[in-house]
Amino acid sequence: MSQEQPRRPSDQQSAGGGGGEQDAVRYGDVFPAVSGGLAEKPIAPQDAATMQSAENLVFGQTLRGGPAAAMQSAATTNERMGIVGHDQATDATAVQGVTVSETRVPGGRIVTEFVAGQAVGQYLARDDAAGAGVAGNTKVTIGEALEATALAAGDEPMERSDAAAIQAAEARATGLDANVPGGLAAQAQSAAAANAWAERDVDKTTLGDVLANATAQLVADKPVESADALRVAGAENRNRGDGTARPGGVAASMAAAARLNRDEAVWDQ
Repeated sequence: MSQEQPRRPSDQQSAGGGGGEQDAVRYGDVFPAVSGGLAEKPIAPQDAATMQSAENLVFGQTLRGGPAAAMQSAATTNERMGIVGHDQATDATAVQGVTVSETRVPGGRIVTEFVAGQAVGQYLARDDAAGAGVAGNTKVTIGEALEATALAAGDEPMERSDAAAIQAAEARATGLDANVPGGLAAQAQSAAAANAWAERDVDKTTLGDVLANATAQLVADKPVESADALRVAGAENRNRGDGTARPGGVAASMAAAARLNRDEAVWDQ
């Protein structure tokens, strides 16, 4: 289950791309995984305020060391340099807003924060009721981690790196060296191949299309361990052009689940 709280800046004034200001702190500087036009945008005060509002709405506070705090620091720097005004918001966030997505998993929750549709951070929080640790059958399984990916990055088109990660995850869950006929890995590889030829994004198969019911589609499942997360991360990174994991993707969700199973709670950026 996930709950989302989209928030948008209330101010109508928005900042553009920062013009020729070379010293601006941009989204790409603070969040390396951000791409496209957003990466070149200077972080504006109302962007940070909106993210703070979203975090407060979901958690009751601004998370220490989280995206809102990082954005506030960057926005303060940009404002002091005169690059943005106090009441300004980046045009991308003014239109698309920010979102905090909370995915429930056994023993806790996986929280992903988005700016203009791009993931900028992921948080692992253990439920207080879980006691001193996540034990026994309350641990997050590989299937559940894959379903968390469907919620965090479900609208993203399936790529070759995603298919490789899913193949590695399925192999770790089942203990089989070969793909299960009609299984998750086979579906993901078929989707990635078809997407490579699709001219329009609307025609592409997404991560959510394949992973929404991952647990039911696995012939076997197991709790996520560190070795599982490392194997999946290696497969995903080797097949991505920049050698990094997709924010909120399969490797990120597996790593999150492994940490939660070890009773840890940290930010990934």
